[in-house]
Amino acid sequence: MMTTTAKGNRNGNGISFGRFWAMTIKEFIQMTRDRITLATMVALPIMQLFLFGFAINTTPHNLPTAVLMRENTDVGRSILAALENTDFFQIRHVVTRAEDMDSLLESGNALFVVEIPNGFERSLRRGDTPSLLVAADATDPVASSSALGALSGIVTSALGNDRQVEFAEPSKAAFSIVQHRRYNPAGSSTLNIVPGLLGTILTMTLLIFTALSVTREIERGTMENLLSMPIKPLEIMLGKIAPYVLIGLVQSLLIIAAGLLVFGIPILGNPASLAAATTLFVITNLSIGYTFSTIAANQLQAMQMAMMFFLPNILLSGFMFPFAGMPKWAQWIGEALPLTHYIRIVRAIMLKGANIETLAYDTIALACLMAVAMLIAVRRFRRTLD
Repeated sequence: MMTTTAKGNRNGNGISFGRFWAMTIKEFIQMTRDRITLATMVALPIMQLFLFGFAINTTPHNLPTAVLMRENTDVGRSILAALENTDFFQIRHVVTRAEDMDSLLESGNALFVVEIPNGFERSLRRGDTPSLLVAADATDPVASSSALGALSGIVTSALGNDRQVEFAEPSKAAFSIVQHRRYNPAGSSTLNIVPGLLGTILTMTLLIFTALSVTREIERGTMENLLSMPIKPLEIMLGKIAPYVLIGLVQSLLIIAAGLLVFGIPILGNPASLAAATTLFVITNLSIGYTFSTIAANQLQAMQMAMMFFLPNILLSGFMFPFAGMPKWAQWIGEALPLTHYIRIVRAIMLKGANIETLAYDTIALACLMAVAMLIAVRRFRRTLD
């Protein structure tokens, strides 16, 4: 019996700790050779920890705000000082014309405009309960609701502490706040999410498509034929991404049509501006995906790099969480992501009626990101398979 068992172990029928340990060592060595996969395994949980723990804030603060001063009085200056000292609002502009207010809201340079009307101080002293007007960019209901709720208490405390106005009847409200939710009066989250989904879906699909383009050629063995042809790297890249540009535009057309017919999402701006911005965004994502394909050694690595890039895009672009409420370092990262600028553009065009000229900053930023991605992709392209 003992002879049979020993013979079985020598033939490999039993469990051998030595063989198990050798296989474990071999797998560790192979894992360390695949540096991109190893880096992804280590970096992904750390990235998620920092993004969800520090960058995401469901109660946003320091929201960009403008004040429309119809009268320059002590009460008006007290309200302005109170808004500047709170962490809900960040006063970026003080204007005196309604046209400036409309321009700031349309371009996204301000999410709120607090209007102090003519005769506000006089009405307060007479006990007439005047109205303080607030125009809010409600395309992002989460960002606007918390700040609007805090506004009344902030102004009341400021007027009481500064003793600018003696309230004759403490139980009676000294003033009222009239809220005007611009672009989304009902506060519907659908109007905010569906335009953002346009950019998110395009980012996910186009990155994956093009990230696999070069690595697929290598794994199938067709890259040798491609390299032997008298063709330049730029021509290869443009030829590879050109079909996907058409696919991306068809995707965007289907999403916009579904938003219009199913969800009732309007297109208040110029459709040509939306088409131009979408084309720019599609080419930018395709260039980034192509860059990943030139770095990765195989399709698995290319997929991993695409997903690593997609995660901060969806979390730091303002799609899921208010961009203005994020810490500064997270906003800096977000500004380097194409989805951030495209979401601002598409929401402004579809919901606000803006155009490319109004959104010059985000359009130029998107174009710069596209140029950088294309330059890196061309320089990274290898003329040999070594």
